[in-house]
Amino acid sequence: MNVIDKNFFLLADEIKRLSEKELYHRIRECFEKVPLQTRKSCMDFFNNFNYWGRLDPENDIYEEIELKEKALYFHIDDFVWLYDRLADYRSKKTLYAILNNWYRYDFESTSQAKEYLFDDYFDLDIVKCDRNEVIADLGAFTGDTVISYINNYGADCYKKIYCYEVTPDVFGILRENLKQYRDIEFRMKGVGESEGTMSIMTNSSSPSANVVGTGEGDDVEVTTLDIDITEPLTLIKADIEGSEQKAIKGAKGHIRNDHPKLLISVYHNNEDIWKVPRMISEISDDYSFYLRYKSSPIYPTEITLISV
Repeated sequence: MNVIDKNFFLLADEIKRLSEKELYHRIRECFEKVPLQTRKSCMDFFNNFNYWGRLDPENDIYEEIELKEKALYFHIDDFVWLYDRLADYRSKKTLYAILNNWYRYDFESTSQAKEYLFDDYFDLDIVKCDRNEVIADLGAFTGDTVISYINNYGADCYKKIYCYEVTPDVFGILRENLKQYRDIEFRMKGVGESEGTMSIMTNSSSPSANVVGTGEGDDVEVTTLDIDITEPLTLIKADIEGSEQKAIKGAKGHIRNDHPKLLISVYHNNEDIWKVPRMISEISDDYSFYLRYKSSPIYPTEITLISV
């Protein structure tokens, strides 16, 4: 056992010994010790991006802390399961840092775990690609991931790329930004677990946070990867604002039969970080898992589960 293992299992054991009420109050006490300006930044962030619950102490709203407490209290064994399955110590250090941040509002461990060397998704020590890649980019946004892929691997290092994006204005920018590249197919569709029609619910902070759901908004077609792409896939990237689990359910055939590399965002709620690897393992038990993150150490987002 090394210091990363020791720190993680001490943290897990401490959480397991606490009642749900004690755990909630410990998280809240740690938040109240954070410098005021940092607390305000956290509250603004949580309240603008409604993924993790609202936090507004002046109005006695502590939803974000309540949800974090429940995630840790009810699922600490799931986090231990993931820790044991992670394939390198950078990943283990990352998971420890994330949970330590959730529990203690600790920023030092997240600073130490943050990824600085590689671009989002494309850790070149793990993600190996060649000219035969058939890629599905779910949540292609303005083409930033495709451009990053080409910058990292080369314009000749793929066979075909499918780009999925649901926001019409963003879709136009996506096509414009990637028009110089060959063999890219653009599909203005959502990707989920079944075919149908859903609504685009816009986020006032950023169109990158627009989600597909059942609320009011413009209609968008939703499909599944198993239905929409008939050829074998070698790589699936998904950053679709909390719909990643549904997309995995709709890609079971590709995952089971093709064993594509999976680059999945797991930060849009408190569940995906352990639930997504469990789902993948249930479909195909021969994946290795890695975690990387690149956001602010104050609250770790941009967390990617790399499965190869």
